[in-house]
Amino acid sequence: MANDVLAPGNPLLADYCEGRRVVAFLSPTVDRLYGQQLRAYLGARLAPDSWSAVVLEGGEQRKTMASVEEICARAKLAGLDRRGVMLAVGGGVTCDLVGFAAAIYCRGVRYMKVNTTLVGQVDVGVGVKTGVNALGIKNMLGAYHPAHASLNDRAFLRTLSPRQIRCGLGEIAKMAIIKDAALFRVLEECPEVFQRPDPSSAWLTQAGLGRRGVEDYVIRTSMALMMEELCPNLREHDLARLADFGHTFGPVIETAGEYRIAHGESVAIDMALSSQLARVLGLIDAEDCERILSLLIALGLPVHDAGTCTPDLMNRALEDSWERRGRRLHLVVPEGIGSGVFVDDLDDIPAGALDEALRALDARAKAQSAPLVTVR
Repeated sequence: MANDVLAPGNPLLADYCEGRRVVAFLSPTVDRLYGQQLRAYLGARLAPDSWSAVVLEGGEQRKTMASVEEICARAKLAGLDRRGVMLAVGGGVTCDLVGFAAAIYCRGVRYMKVNTTLVGQVDVGVGVKTGVNALGIKNMLGAYHPAHASLNDRAFLRTLSPRQIRCGLGEIAKMAIIKDAALFRVLEECPEVFQRPDPSSAWLTQAGLGRRGVEDYVIRTSMALMMEELCPNLREHDLARLADFGHTFGPVIETAGEYRIAHGESVAIDMALSSQLARVLGLIDAEDCERILSLLIALGLPVHDAGTCTPDLMNRALEDSWERRGRRLHLVVPEGIGSGVFVDDLDDIPAGALDEALRALDARAKAQSAPLVTVR
């Protein structure tokens, strides 16, 4: 966490570059907002002719091996050697692409990222996975390639659209639901955090947790929870991972919807469905299930999508996860606010349980005007 990362007087980013040749990659949007500032910083802090900046087309449709090859080609053209640095400045797609390219370029070069979205700061920026979509499956190809540095500056969040903020809140809610009841309560009380000023609630301040404001508490707590979950199992030798909450049905929802549903929105729909399924299975009571759904709706996130939340597609999502996770399901579901458990096998879900959960979710979305995904 840092302030004014791209200010010429701040040595942090340049110090991590350690005098190496740098190729910076950024999306057109980031280039429009911060490209001039980035180039001014690199020009002021790095040696002449030791850096270049490349604008990459973004979006999930461009998250392909062809884009990775383009990144490698641009790095070669810029003279990047095995001691060089690939610098990603942007959101999750940019960081995934550049990270994967860095993992395979010359069999691996140093990779750094400046995370400019809320999803990037609390999720992509914390983990070590990189990857692209391939063979009809989200993130089918990739590598574990830890960043040499991952820098978060909350000032970047001020230029995000409300939808991008909501997507980040989906990833934050994920960690709250399965690991931290206090964070869940803060999100309930401040559902518009990062969108408008929110004073810390009295109980949070009294507990000594909100001294630097609710935004700081939410982002730091979410990052800490993610690191706590990931670090003991960084390369996923154990495929039962609480951090996979929201990521069993979600990938199929995204691909089947041709990416009209953003990642954070698919995570929210998955969490809603997983919570309803947990209720059907008797793993969570109806009151806690309702609190989870109400929180997601209050955050402005969808809890259902009629076009993709069909029995056929959601059963396929379970089967895909079972196959990908070593023929064990490891479906993460809540068992209460701040606690999660695993449904480990397909046989643990009785016939009709998923259909019942889908019907309940459809009815819940219709009953209380939950946000629906209709446009990009």
